[in-house]
Amino acid sequence: MTGPVLSAEIVPRLPRGVRLHDDRVRGCPVLLGPERAVMLDPVGAAILGELDGARSLGEIAARLAERYAAPAEEIGADVAAFVADLAERRLVELGNA
Repeated sequence: MTGPVLSAEIVPRLPRGVRLHDDRVRGCPVLLGPERAVMLDPVGAAILGELDGARSLGEIAARLAERYAAPAEEIGADVAAFVADLAERRLVELGNA
């Protein structure tokens, strides 16, 4: 993941035409976009499950850090890198709070 560093105030959301899907055949969550599909591991699914278009990256990271009893700084860096990578692939849109 070599995307730009995102600030904690950025509000990510799934753009029109992109959605989360539970692939029952493969038994894993999938991010579906126009003419593409990204199979998600549990970490990716947890991050994308928090995207609601209202919460900032900082709020998402804080919720995940609390849920998984992990260091907030580490979670924040992982969330920002994951979201930046998806934004480069146009599977996530970035907005301001």
